Amino acid sequence: MLRYITTGESHGKHMAAILEGMPSGLHVDLGYINEELHRRQQGYGRGGRQKIEKDNVEILGGVIKGISTGAPIGFLLINKDFKIDEMPDLYRPRPGHADFAGSLKYHQSIRAVLERASARETAMRVAVGALCKLFLREFKIEIASHVLQIGKARIQEDESLTLDKIRKKTAQSQVNCISPETEKAMIAAIDEARRNKDSVGGQYEVRVSGVPVGLGSYVHFERKLDGRLANLLMGMQSVKAVEIGYGTKLAGLSGSQSHDEIFHDAKRGYYHGTNRAGGIEGGMSNGEDIIVRATMKPISTLAQPLASVNMATKQAEKADFERSDVCAVPAGSVIGESLVAYGIADAFLEKFGGDAVIEIRRNFEGYLKQIHA
Repeated sequence: MLRYITTGESHGKHMAAILEGMPSGLHVDLGYINEELHRRQQGYGRGGRQKIEKDNVEILGGVIKGISTGAPIGFLLINKDFKIDEMPDLYRPRPGHADFAGSLKYHQSIRAVLERASARETAMRVAVGALCKLFLREFKIEIASHVLQIGKARIQEDESLTLDKIRKKTAQSQVNCISPETEKAMIAAIDEARRNKDSVGGQYEVRVSGVPVGLGSYVHFERKLDGRLANLLMGMQSVKAVEIGYGTKLAGLSGSQSHDEIFHDAKRGYYHGTNRAGGIEGGMSNGEDIIVRATMKPISTLAQPLASVNMATKQAEKADFERSDVCAVPAGSVIGESLVAYGIADAFLEKFGGDAVIEIRRNFEGYLKQIHA
């Protein structure tokens, strides 16, 4: 079983994470991990912080000569924009942010709340997720994401979409979108929000291919794979909704239109004719691509602030404003990949666990022979 914890503040000296449970014998490509961190910093609509920072992590432990040892793996990121001790306290909470409830709950200044609640913390989740992607690749499991919607601009659904198509079509996109025409509309929506001193949200999709049948379980709610993935994604800043496969669309369909018929072929083995379930049935992976979608609300920091209350004077005032993104959905899709990678890797280790990659591979290959007999 995997678990991780992060620490650090947005404008603190360091961000850090410790990942426990990664087996020994994994080749750890630090260059790949840092490239994933760079991907998180990209995307049209990002703010000025990304021009200051060049996110790179160093590994503090758990890896020797580029190979995991089975011990906890530590990551450290040094912030260039380190000025937390110089920054003023704030008193006017931003609607939609952790400012208000957090300052009351912890009896802390808004500054203390926003420094930890900031989405900059997700840099460490991306580092952890990148390592999980390297683990999953050992078993030919791959993950990609794309942006479905920004503001009112949305792509048309494509039932034939594959992970390879996503990677090819998003390679040059500024918003991680598969459609050049929709990308133009998305950029226009971001530009309009910037002109209006506003922000804009959207929705992204994460797809996982190569997942074997049987990750997760139906026997207890905490082991259900869809519940675990939803929990991870709902724990990401700005995410307000998560759906698997057809998700909310199923509310308007009949049973015969909703479920995926099962077939068998001598070469393919068992397979489904469609994938409306998004690769998960009864809390378990069913062998099809896992498809997860997350909806992000607009950023809560607005250049034209909303009404608020000064928590020192109790007087009505406009909310505080600090440097912020206009849209973070493209970056959010990269973070979502990492969170899903962690969730799939955790479920994979639960099913095929061992202390070393070589042992896990033996368990995995034995299981494949069993289910394909």
